[in-house]
Amino acid sequence: MKYVVVTGGVVSGLGKGVTASSIGAVLKSCGLRVTTIKIDPYLNTDAGTMSPIEHGEVFVLDDGGEVDLDLGNYERFLDIKLTGDNNITTGKIYQAVIDKERRGDYLGKTVQVVPHITDEIQDWIERVAMNPVDGKEGPPDVCVIELGGTIGDIESMPFIEALGQFSYRVGTGNFCLVHVSLVPVLTVVGEQKTKPTQHSVRGLRGLGLAPDILACRSTEPLEEHVTAKLSQFCNVPISSIVNLHDVTNIWHIPLLLRDQKAHEAILKVLDLQLLGKVPREPKLAEWTERASKLDKLKTPVTIAVVGKYTGLSDSYLSIQKALLHASVVMERKLVVEWIPSCDLEDSAAKDTHEAYQKAWKLLKGADGVLVPGGFGDRGVQGKILAAKYARENNVPYLGICLGMQIAVIEFARSVMKLCSANSTEFDPATTSPCVIFMPEGSRTQMGATMRLGSRRTYFLGNNCKSGKLYGNASFVDERHRHRYEVNPEIVPELEKAGLSFVGKDESGSRMEIVELPSHDFFIGVQFHPEFKSRPGKPSPLFLGLIAAASGQLDLLLQRSSGVVSSNLAPRCITKGTTVPVIKVYPNGHIKKPLKSLVNGYYTNSNGIHI
Repeated sequence: MKYVVVTGGVVSGLGKGVTASSIGAVLKSCGLRVTTIKIDPYLNTDAGTMSPIEHGEVFVLDDGGEVDLDLGNYERFLDIKLTGDNNITTGKIYQAVIDKERRGDYLGKTVQVVPHITDEIQDWIERVAMNPVDGKEGPPDVCVIELGGTIGDIESMPFIEALGQFSYRVGTGNFCLVHVSLVPVLTVVGEQKTKPTQHSVRGLRGLGLAPDILACRSTEPLEEHVTAKLSQFCNVPISSIVNLHDVTNIWHIPLLLRDQKAHEAILKVLDLQLLGKVPREPKLAEWTERASKLDKLKTPVTIAVVGKYTGLSDSYLSIQKALLHASVVMERKLVVEWIPSCDLEDSAAKDTHEAYQKAWKLLKGADGVLVPGGFGDRGVQGKILAAKYARENNVPYLGICLGMQIAVIEFARSVMKLCSANSTEFDPATTSPCVIFMPEGSRTQMGATMRLGSRRTYFLGNNCKSGKLYGNASFVDERHRHRYEVNPEIVPELEKAGLSFVGKDESGSRMEIVELPSHDFFIGVQFHPEFKSRPGKPSPLFLGLIAAASGQLDLLLQRSSGVVSSNLAPRCITKGTTVPVIKVYPNGHIKKPLKSLVNGYYTNSNGIHI
């Protein structure tokens, strides 16, 4: 196993996650199998109880792991499926060590940071790095490890020590350290300054680690003399210094690494002959085309995202990415208008009138409306008003998690005239509980007690838009994160009034997808489709929203539902032979039917004529 460790210096927020993801993407394009690990030095066991405003979104994995948003970057860039164990936190490590101490595993030893904590970190890395994440059997070739925070942080010290020991544990040729640092420009002087990076590297060396590769962040490309100075004072060859300057979109980062031969510098440190691997030149044609296409998009499509945590865009990072993936496929330039839901409420008209007017102007000027998930009652009325506006004005609407529940509450209030309709999350005493607490949930334990991870949703009927967007599939597996659900007892009344619950779980009692058939595009889903969207494989529901918002929905539905292809017609068999149907998915992939000749007909695996 080969390990590439990515650390950061000078300041946080330099883009270590994107750098680590891009390194993984380039190595994968060289023919290597890649996995990733994110180390977060905070004491929380996981990211599940952390505020999105403080830490960004909570990314959810298939196994229900609530993890750092950087794992979302890894999955999107590498098209892999990670587990909760791929996110290491101080809380997890200390919990594991304390559990062992309580069991007596240390045989009376005094349990200390060194060696017990540092050994646990190393054991965890080695164990998780061997797990395949790309759907193939056998261990990956390379594990890219990102250490969160910056060099010198107190909470990072045990991990720095552990990684220093780990470099000796795995041996020369198996460990490559990439250090991401800032090369700022002082506006007064107008000169690129190397001193911050010099100090950062000196601090890293003082802790027992020496960088093999220096990844320098800057606004503009580094000047030659600056690169030479960094090489001299940081003891890193010029060929091992890569410049990650600002680009028009992050899909250019793997291309920057490739163009500067970063893969050659990394592979030179990692002796891949021990693996019997001969890496090829990076194949990034799709990346190049996608990055170039994004830069050339001209026709705008505006989506209003009405949420509680709009003050920090990272709070909805996966939603941003899913919208972007879909807009590129639909050849539209994405414009996201962030609208704080509180600013839409009637109280804001009195207290913050300017913000109120601005919010409503943005909402009314949008081509589509998206209401994401959230917790707590702050801003809920604003979300309800956004859903009402979209419903009454035939504006494309996508509600995710709480956004779906909001749509149901608004419909019950406005159409069914149930003025007290609400969620028991916001009004436990409501006489018209449209949304209720799930029976299996916990009201006392906060962490990891929601309905989490990949769950199956079954489509009811063939005429719903969401089913068509998913290629007329009979079911779909999507990731969940919620404590409340639509009250199944009120569903018959809602459907009688015009709502249609077209997707349910395996029990048939848990509502997963709701649509308003009389509306051009009004869909709410209990799951989070944004978590499985990929640059090359956008989420079908986000494709639907962008298509509806740009007047392309009918075309997309035709494409998604399947087309008849004359190319697959049988040449000459018997009278009555039918033309087989192929499915064309939103991402352009074509799925051919399983063909077998039975009495002159092509049939699928279930024996049905196609």
